[in-house]
Amino acid sequence: MEQKHPPKLLDQVRTRIRYLHLSSSTEQAYVYWVRRFIFSKGKQHPKIMGGDEIERFLNYLATELQVSASTQNQSMNTIVFL
Repeated sequence: MEQKHPPKLLDQVRTRIRYLHLSSSTEQAYVYWVRRFIFSKGKQHPKIMGGDEIERFLNYLATELQVSASTQNQSMNTIVFL
């Protein structure tokens, strides 16, 4: 008998975005930021990350990468969505 595995996180994100009828550009951006967030913490699952990790990630974007305010907002909105 074949075991069914739950969908991977990025597939779940895509499914939810499509369910909410968000645009394909929103889907692409959110998947990008989820991936960046996960990889910034050594591929940890977001389920086990908390406010400290989120704050460090957003601070990293602002101070090290010097991204624009709109980019910071988009990444923060992605994490909130997640």
